[in-house]
Amino acid sequence: SPHPQTLPSPHLLQVPRLALRRRLTALKGGVSRPATWRHRPISFLCYILSVSALRPLACRVALYRSFPTRLLSRAWGRLNGVELPTWLRKPIYSLYIWTFGVNMQEAAVEDLHHYRNLGEFFRRRLKPAVRPLCAASCLTSPADGRILHFGRVKNSEVEQVKGVTYSLENFLGPQKRQYSSSSSSFRDDILSSPDSDLFHVVIYLAPGDYHCFHSPTDWRVELRRHFPGSLMSVNPGVARWIKELFCLNERVVLTGQWQQGFFSLTAVGATNVGSIRIYFDQELQTNTPRYSKGSFHDRSYIADQTVKFAGEGGVTLQKGEAVGEFNLGSTIVLLFEAPKDFSFNLQPGQRIRVGEGLGSL
Repeated sequence: SPHPQTLPSPHLLQVPRLALRRRLTALKGGVSRPATWRHRPISFLCYILSVSALRPLACRVALYRSFPTRLLSRAWGRLNGVELPTWLRKPIYSLYIWTFGVNMQEAAVEDLHHYRNLGEFFRRRLKPAVRPLCAASCLTSPADGRILHFGRVKNSEVEQVKGVTYSLENFLGPQKRQYSSSSSSFRDDILSSPDSDLFHVVIYLAPGDYHCFHSPTDWRVELRRHFPGSLMSVNPGVARWIKELFCLNERVVLTGQWQQGFFSLTAVGATNVGSIRIYFDQELQTNTPRYSKGSFHDRSYIADQTVKFAGEGGVTLQKGEAVGEFNLGSTIVLLFEAPKDFSFNLQPGQRIRVGEGLGSL
C-alpha cells in the first residue's frame, strides 16, 4: 500500500519565509522593519518595490513605472478641490498635521475651519516674519525641505542622490551656446565664462513642508520650459532605485541670468503633485491627460507683454519673492553658474527653510 503522506514540520515551513525576510531586511533602508505611522506610505511603497526581491532590479523598476501615477495624481487634484463641510475640516486637517508634523503656528491663518478644501490647506501661506532672508548670502533656499545633494556639476552629470546621476542635457533640454569653445561638453556650453563653474542644489519637500517656492536670488527669468512626463515619487528612497528619475518626471524649468551668469530653477513634479503653478505664468498647464513622450514646450518671457512683470529682458525676480507652488510636496533643483571659489554652507540631509543661506562667494 502507498505510504501515507505526512505534512512537513512547521519549522521547515518557516525556513523560506525567514530567508525572504532576511533578504528584505538586507535591502537598502531596511524596508521590512516596522515603520512609524508618519513613514508608513513610503514604507509601503518600498515594500511593493522590494516584495519581488527575487526578480532583477530592472523588473521591479518597470513594475513601479507601470503604475498609473498621472491618473492617480489628477484624481487626487480633483479631490483636493472638493469643499469640505465645516464640521469635518478640523478632524481631517488635524490628522494630516499629526501624520506629517505640520507646524500650524507658522501659518498666516491658524484656524483650521478657514481652509475650505485640502488644496487650500496644502497651499497655506505663512506669517511674514517666520522666514527672514539671509542678507549675508548671495543665494538663499527657495523652499522648506531637506538637502538631498549639492556640489559642482562634473562631466555634465548631476547627482539626484549620492551615487545616482542624471544627464544635465536630458534634464534641461537643448540650450543656446554661450561662448565659442573647442569643448563639446554640454556643461561648458551653458557657462558664460570659462573662468566659472556650474553648481547644483537639490531640495526635497516632504508632504508636511510649506508648499510654496521662492526666488533664491535676484535674477531674470528668460525662458520657461515644460517637460510633461511621469509622476513617480521623488522620495529619496525611490530616487536611489531609478536612474534619471528627475528626467523622467514632469517638471517646469525656469532659466535665465543672475549676476554670475547662467541660472535655473526647476520644479519637479511627483505622485499627487501633478499641479505645478508659476504665479506669473497663467498659460502653464501641468499633468494634462495626453502628452508626447520626450516632448517639451517652451515659452520665452523676453519682450512678452502678456506675462506679468515681464520686461524686455524677461521676468525680473527679487530674492525671497514668491514664484510658485506645488500641490503636495516635491523637489526643487537649482543649477547655477558661479566663480570657482563659490562655497556651500550646507550638510547633506540637513533641514533648511526658505530664506536661509545656501552658500557664499
